[in-house]
Amino acid sequence: MSEARAKATRAKSAAPVIGRASRQVRERALTLAATRIRERSDEIVAANALDLERARRGGMSLALQDRLMLDAARIEAIAQSLEDIARQDDPLGRVLSGSTISCGLRIEQVTVPIGVVAMIYEARPNVTADAFGLCVRSGNACVLKGGSAARESCLAIAAACRSALEEAGLPVDALQYVDDDAEHTQTAELLGATGLVDVLIPRGGASLIRACVEGAKVPVIETGTGNCHIYVHSSADLAKARAILMNAKTQRVGVCNAAESLLIDRSVAREFLPVLLSELASADVLIHADPEALSAADLLEGERRDVVVAHLVEATEADWGTEYLALEISVHVVSGVDEAIAHINRYGTGHSEAIVADSYDACEKFLAGVDAAVVYANASTRFTDGGVFGLGAEIGISTQKLHARGPMGAAALTTTKFLARGEGQTR
Repeated sequence: MSEARAKATRAKSAAPVIGRASRQVRERALTLAATRIRERSDEIVAANALDLERARRGGMSLALQDRLMLDAARIEAIAQSLEDIARQDDPLGRVLSGSTISCGLRIEQVTVPIGVVAMIYEARPNVTADAFGLCVRSGNACVLKGGSAARESCLAIAAACRSALEEAGLPVDALQYVDDDAEHTQTAELLGATGLVDVLIPRGGASLIRACVEGAKVPVIETGTGNCHIYVHSSADLAKARAILMNAKTQRVGVCNAAESLLIDRSVAREFLPVLLSELASADVLIHADPEALSAADLLEGERRDVVVAHLVEATEADWGTEYLALEISVHVVSGVDEAIAHINRYGTGHSEAIVADSYDACEKFLAGVDAAVVYANASTRFTDGGVFGLGAEIGISTQKLHARGPMGAAALTTTKFLARGEGQTR
């Protein structure tokens, strides 16, 4: 039996135990995990240093290295996230509906664990702790497979979490970590582990997600690549638009909720674009612009114009659908809110989209018309995050519509069953 199937088998055996564990026991496991991670902070940082050195030698981009990097502050954030999850309301045993039918049979629909949750993810060692925490909170066993880039970091974090399970009196088999393999045979084994894995969640780049969606025999929740847009309406305040755009594009470029495209109304493009392009260029952002946006550079003079021109290239059709994960952005001039909505719904990935406008009607039309997991009016797309949304952490941001959408916390890792209590009724 392969490593992946063997570990999935052990997780399935542990799933009923953790699913029946009391709220207090599961919460204790989470707080203990936070403590163990803090105690092993130096050990985890040392393991992460090995990953980072390997990443640098391999030519990993700076944006991805930022995702990979752990320091004392980020490890403390991981521990705090686990404690936040422990303080949340228990997602299990909630009665969603109830009725008594004509024969007297009493029926309730209640929330229960999914069972075994598998995750395949890339250079994000914090996902190891987040997935563990959310699965324990929701009474699920988990099988985790991180990428080779984060191998040492993930193994160190998983070891700390497994020790917390044991100390809390829960089966350590409820957390399984599948080591990476160069041929990806273990990935294929997880994708095909029907009867063992109840749901698989990929988290990473577009190629990883697509490979999992297309190759899986087990149910998959598709988490999103983020081709996110900022649309500047004709009524927008320029200072507000600049602040939102720069935060969404430059605050952290290698994340799925960073803005990748700027749309701007034609009626204000000549007024707004020179300033917006100048600010983007000053932040060293490469701008893939359509012809109208390119011409806005001619409205600048002297050194400002030279800086912008040095950062301008003509956009191609492919740019409208590209998630750069870098200091790059596409810029497209539109005729109004209807064209902006149509453009986003055609080229977006259903992740996070934003309008900047002082017009109430434009905002409401955008909020209703854009088909995405999270749609903003006058705020940065960078807020799309499970922790920020009050979920403690996220196991991913779902861009599909079944059974979860948007940032997924512990409640998204539950399903339901009907409990029917009778007194001898027959049909």
